[in-house]
Amino acid sequence: MKPSIPKGTRDFSPMEMAKRNYIFDTIKQVYQLYGFQQIETPAMETLQTLMGKYGEEGDKLLFKVLNSGDFISEVSDEELQERNALHLAAKLCEKGLRYDLTVPFARYVVMHRDELQLPFKRYQMQPVWRADRPQKGRYREFWQFDGDIVGSDSLLNEVELMQIVDTVFTRFGVRVQIKINNRKILTGIAEVIGAADKIVDITVAIDKLDKIGLDNVNQELREDGLSEEQIAKLQPIITLEGTNDEKLDTIADVLKDSEIGLKGVDEIRYILSALCPVDCGTSAVLHNEIQLDLTLARGLNYYTGAIFEVKALDVQIGSITGGGRYDNLTGIFGMPGISGVGISFGVDRIFDVLNALDCYPKDAVVGTQLLFINFGEKETAYCLPAVAKARQAGIRTEIYPDSAKMKKQMSYANAKQIPFVALAGENEMAEGKLTLKNMLTGEQQLVTIQELITSIQS
Repeated sequence: MKPSIPKGTRDFSPMEMAKRNYIFDTIKQVYQLYGFQQIETPAMETLQTLMGKYGEEGDKLLFKVLNSGDFISEVSDEELQERNALHLAAKLCEKGLRYDLTVPFARYVVMHRDELQLPFKRYQMQPVWRADRPQKGRYREFWQFDGDIVGSDSLLNEVELMQIVDTVFTRFGVRVQIKINNRKILTGIAEVIGAADKIVDITVAIDKLDKIGLDNVNQELREDGLSEEQIAKLQPIITLEGTNDEKLDTIADVLKDSEIGLKGVDEIRYILSALCPVDCGTSAVLHNEIQLDLTLARGLNYYTGAIFEVKALDVQIGSITGGGRYDNLTGIFGMPGISGVGISFGVDRIFDVLNALDCYPKDAVVGTQLLFINFGEKETAYCLPAVAKARQAGIRTEIYPDSAKMKKQMSYANAKQIPFVALAGENEMAEGKLTLKNMLTGEQQLVTIQELITSIQS
């Protein structure tokens, strides 16, 4: 039987891993610039931790793990014959693969509350799993790279996260648009149109505007029980246009009778004014555009304040980064009053974007820099001290393990795109030197080991 891997998962070659490590290292360096510390959590969490945190749609996408041992003995014949998948899963599964890194982080904060110095700034890069239908840019196993700040209500945290996003994509050389909204504004809209109990339905529906279009969003709102009058009141809000300030002025007028809605407007004004001061001129805080987008809802139920999403401008792909403020998340685990705000970089989509734009620096994807050719035992014994010195100098170095034909060893160097090859035969050994060949230019020179090191490093 031919081996295969599950749909929605991928193998990564050495070259692909070099590219992915460039992504990880870049994001990690930026997080560290802002004082974030790294943690890790288990791949599996209890379903009690995971269920009910992502909304009904999210719960359906959780990968559940069968209990160990004789799990089937817990289920009666009648229950098996009923074939009720949800009921059986509840009895057979106590654990699930994590859906994201935010809920496990909230659980971590509650469990380790006595050890943490608040505000706590953490970053975390690990795989997550979703039982979704695989398609371009959407995988069942994928990596996220999150940064969160808990224990502070300050909007300066939102400002810093937007600066982190901007810095990361500027370093990648990718042009992006940062979209921002506030769940308080969306709650205010629901209040003003008289559908406060429909806030989740409204946000889930308008979050799909880009994907399914206005007519289908309106149809979904009808199916959710909104009246034609309520849907009509939503139209100018969904299709709002103009500058960020113009949009805020318009929405503030629409929400003049909603206290929570106006609070959301004030929060967005503060964030935008900190990032885009009126007199900033060429010294703007951000390199990329930040845009208020009222159709941005971020379907997850736990967001309560500012919400963010990042889209690449030069590649057709979904959101490559997202996040927001979640005032109540740790309260679910018995620790009320801890506010948090975070972002998540979609590493797999960023990988696809950088591939499409060929944005990887050459030194990020080069593996071995220097290969020593193996002519036999005597020559190898002569080369080994030089191999050690090259490695001590930080040069990524190999020596071919077998005294194979020269053509085979050079083909190996070409296949691995090794830029330099060192050779030592009788003549070189007699002079105490090596021949260094530049595989790109074909140029050869007789050098000492120190000259070899200097030549490669330069």
